[in-house]
This record gives sequence, C-alpha cells and structure tokens, in this order.
Amino acid sequence: MLKPPAGERVAIIEFEDLECPACAHAFPITRAAAEHYKIPLLHHDFPLSMHIWSRDAAVIARYIQDKISPQMAEDYRRAVFANQNSIASKEDMQNFSRHFFQTHGREMPFVVDPTGQFSREVQTDYQLGERVGLTQTPTIFVVTPRHWVQVTDVSQLYQTIDTALAETPAVASSKMRRASKPQR
Repeated sequence: MLKPPAGERVAIIEFEDLECPACAHAFPITRAAAEHYKIPLLHHDFPLSMHIWSRDAAVIARYIQDKISPQMAEDYRRAVFANQNSIASKEDMQNFSRHFFQTHGREMPFVVDPTGQFSREVQTDYQLGERVGLTQTPTIFVVTPRHWVQVTDVSQLYQTIDTALAETPAVASSKMRRASKPQR
C-alpha cells in the first residue's frame, strides 16, 4: 500500500494537517530531506476533525495544485504553516487565502470546489491514512519497494533514509538511463 513511485528505491510519504503546529515544524525538514537525497516526497492531506479550518485549507491547496501549479500549491502550504497563529477561524482562512491569491497575481474563485472534486481528493487521502492506521499528524514514512518505516521523530528522518538506502539495492530507473545517454 505504501511504496515509492515505480523505479525509485526510496521515497518519503507524508500525511499532514495544515492546522497542525507539528506539521508546520516538519514541513521544511521533509522538503529538505527529499531535496538532499533526490528522492520523491509524496504528500497526503489528513485534516484532523478537531481542527476547524484545516479541511478548507487542504481543499484550497488542491485547487491551486490542480488548476494553477504544484509549485504555487507548495508555496500556499508553506505560507499557511507560517501563518497558522493568525488563522483562528474559517473566515480567517478565507481571508488569508484570498490575500495569498492576490499577492500571487491571481483571483480566488468565489467557489473553489463547485463539483466537490478537490474535497474528494482530500477525502481519498484521509481514507488512505485511516487504512494505514493514522491517528495523528504529521505522520511520515520512509518507504522502499519492500517495506516502510514510520518516522515518529522528525530529527531521525535523515538517519532513517540512510538506512533505507543502504538496505535497498539500486534500481535501474529510466532517469538513470536517460542521464547516461550523451547529449546532442
């Protein structure tokens, strides 16, 4: 159920809640680790029911990802985490999001998810989290084609990746084959 993308030895899978302070702390660490090791980071939304605006924020992030760009969605998530303390209600979330769109030269649609597509995507992530037994956020896994390890202390992420890479034989991926071809 939890595996890296085809052709990859190791990946990070992260379940996060945009209203979770621990997720805000883990966000830059998981991104830095993925960049450092040049491994995929697979993100999943897991908005906890005790948080009043996290599901709305996740739906807006999905809208941005699917309709504008994945990079802008990543920037949005980063901005939400950086501003968690100033977002206390659903109205604050809407105002924050509207301002984010404006500062990025975009207009936020009056209805972000008229068909429910993005809400269903968030719900699909949530259901995957339930199937693997999630009860909290962030939940971070280092996965290989054969197994996965949950990282309960984000300070152990790099060590866990090192171990997974050492235990997993190299895979001849299409990226590696392309890199070895001479450029014309």
